Amino acid sequence: MTNVKMPQLGETVADGTVTKWLKSLGDMVTKGEPLFEVSTDKVDTEIPAPADGILSKILVAEGETVDVGTVLAVIGSDTEGPGDEVVEPAAATAKIAPSVANTRASKQPDSASDGLQLSPVVRRLIEEHDLDVGNLDGTGPNGRITKQDVLDYVANAEKQPSLQSGKAQSPIVRRLIRENNIDPATVTGSGPSGTIVRNDVESKIQANIRSAPTSDGDDEVIPFTKIRRLTAQHMVMSKATSAHTLMVREVDYERVDMVRRQHGAKFKEDEGFSLTYLPFNAVAAIETLREFPHLNASVGNDELIVHSSVNLGIAVDLENEGLVAPVLKDAQNASIRDLARGIRDMATRARSKKLGVDELAHGTFTITNPGPYGTLLTGAIINQPQVAILSTDAVTRTPVVVTTDDGLESIAIHSVGMLALTFDHRAVDGAYAARFLRRMAEILTTRDWEQDLLQ
Repeated sequence: MTNVKMPQLGETVADGTVTKWLKSLGDMVTKGEPLFEVSTDKVDTEIPAPADGILSKILVAEGETVDVGTVLAVIGSDTEGPGDEVVEPAAATAKIAPSVANTRASKQPDSASDGLQLSPVVRRLIEEHDLDVGNLDGTGPNGRITKQDVLDYVANAEKQPSLQSGKAQSPIVRRLIRENNIDPATVTGSGPSGTIVRNDVESKIQANIRSAPTSDGDDEVIPFTKIRRLTAQHMVMSKATSAHTLMVREVDYERVDMVRRQHGAKFKEDEGFSLTYLPFNAVAAIETLREFPHLNASVGNDELIVHSSVNLGIAVDLENEGLVAPVLKDAQNASIRDLARGIRDMATRARSKKLGVDELAHGTFTITNPGPYGTLLTGAIINQPQVAILSTDAVTRTPVVVTTDDGLESIAIHSVGMLALTFDHRAVDGAYAARFLRRMAEILTTRDWEQDLLQ
């Protein structure tokens, strides 16, 4: 048998929410295939099965938030059935989601505290106050419940009678109840032993909205997903933190387009995807950041931290669910073909929930690319704690004035687009940002892109 545990999805991630089981109880699973989806405060991702076998137990329900290391399920051999027993580590048992702990407690013959490593004093206090051990957070070694943990819980329950029922248990449920100012006593729990789960709270939120005086009964109420809420919080925080300033430059992409027209078909044949404007913009931005490093920086405590490497973030839309910005590390060393491959890979894995937390961390400069949707000009919000974000908008065929070889001016049709730089005015001034855009436009207009592409 193999225990399936909540993985460590990054150094600072302490817990995760099981958002969806991709296999059902009794299903055959293969090592490496997606088993469940997990959501953290950093990323939503699929987790692969750690072994071959049958999914013989699911111990944590969808919507439950548990600590890293908690046993979520059990994969047994093909000779074991879904009802077979499993021996789990004591520490993992103590940390498991409260609703699951309640289920175990109901099966224990003597008391809710049987089977856990509890001192006689702690066991007596739990029984005296008729507490469900699954509601208690242990602060002792290896998550053990201490006497003070029990006393603190009892004192808190006396102040908040609605907590005594033990219905509002998991961290995500408690947060939703707190943020939406809901009385737990008014929520009907659909989980084991009447436990309130996330869906119960979200249903209550929808009901409250529909019953509000300003609500139209025909309106559709769509609760924010976790990634949508996190995106919203991050955007509001960024606007409140940085002195956002927008600067725009028109760029002639005719030199880039000549290379795309000449080599685009061969590139697609070799790589399996089209050669877009984005990798050209990425190369030009990276090259320009070498000359204007204060835009490849972060704001610290009354200081500007100028980064030695360009860790390029690429904003990716998750089909209207939210935004993430996976990071291409040390992008200053990448060729245009390397960047095209890396951007494609990151975007594909972001949308299929296959990114790791570390792939979303440590960005130093971000590009967002709404151009394929035909946008003219986008004032993007800075990805904190960075100091700038570049929007590359649509490139269209436009009449422009050109100078001929004999020095005369004439009208020609070129590919023209906008570069929109949002920068933090705390970090740099307008003249610095303007010079950055001028230099980037110069690179896009004059560089020998064919030689770069064929290297």
